[in-house]
Amino acid sequence: MSVQLPSFARGMLRYRSTRITSEGLQFLIFALAIGIAAINTGNNLFYLLLAMMLSLILVSGIAAEYCLRRLEFRRHVPDLLFTNTAVTIGLVVKNRKTRLTSFSLRLCDVSDDHVISPLMEIRALPPGESRLLSYQLTPIRRGRLRLSGVQISTEFPFGLFTKRTCFPMEDMVLVCPELQPIHERLLRGLRTAGHEQSVHRRGHGSDLYNLRLYHAGDDSRSIHWPTTARTSQLTIRETEAEEQRRAIIHVSTSVPASHEALFERAVSLAASLVQHLTHQGYSLQLRIGAEGSSFGQGDTHRVELLRMLALCQRTAPTAMSMRQDEWPGGYLEVNEGGTVVLVQAWSDSRDGEAELPRVFVDGELISGAAHAD
Repeated sequence: MSVQLPSFARGMLRYRSTRITSEGLQFLIFALAIGIAAINTGNNLFYLLLAMMLSLILVSGIAAEYCLRRLEFRRHVPDLLFTNTAVTIGLVVKNRKTRLTSFSLRLCDVSDDHVISPLMEIRALPPGESRLLSYQLTPIRRGRLRLSGVQISTEFPFGLFTKRTCFPMEDMVLVCPELQPIHERLLRGLRTAGHEQSVHRRGHGSDLYNLRLYHAGDDSRSIHWPTTARTSQLTIRETEAEEQRRAIIHVSTSVPASHEALFERAVSLAASLVQHLTHQGYSLQLRIGAEGSSFGQGDTHRVELLRMLALCQRTAPTAMSMRQDEWPGGYLEVNEGGTVVLVQAWSDSRDGEAELPRVFVDGELISGAAHAD
């Protein structure tokens, strides 16, 4: 006949563990010696001392259990993390008990059963109060990082045992490729090509772009008074931006497994280009293998492109994929205008073991255009 435990009891047994400390081991050995002496001598004082020591063990387990009960956790993580870049993670711990204080708490953050944070300590957490803890996390590879829970332990009250439990609290964050400085030679090539590819658009400038009727919320300083007086309707003067440059960044994904590190460098270079060109006001499109984004600009579009780069995967070279990745190759023909930057991690035409990806700007190879030292 089997006994079915309640769900809360099964969860408690699943996530809790107890480990004896060195002091606790000495205490147990001493208690065993007292027990042997009590049996051999029949002395009531030995029995009384043994009972007291065993009761301390029981009290230690109960007190530690109550320290770990009814704790609530919240984790604060930035939306985007970058490889090899330290970021601050916040943990909020709240004691939801109404009367009992939790003592001697030690916490660490866990990712897939691996501890990723230093040990953080709380000496006392009164009932109803919260504490904010923080630590520095430096991701070592791009992609999805799963933060699975918080591991907490206590040795309260006597330090005989370490009672540990793990509170499941899952957060999935995205780690973007590492951002590095871009070589000056590549920047010069982009500036030269960008001026040739500039297009007209509305924005901040001095030249007239368009006249339109006034809408609620428009800046009154933009009202075109001669037209307004002539038509008796409030008319807004839209100006033309000085220039808008467009760029298409294409990352080749046909890379053999032996060049995995080179592919990661190419992805990192593409992310650095996205970051730099966004700050320069470019309208960007990103193509990774056969997939691509739309043109856009601004921080929201930059985040979207960085997310694509964080999740892109290397593929084994095939005849079709290599034809697509070669310049100017198939769908790389650009009809919408813009500078095309091809970041190529590997090609079967390359001799020897290359240490840096190749970069083409509008079909021209920019040698020495990898990350700056």
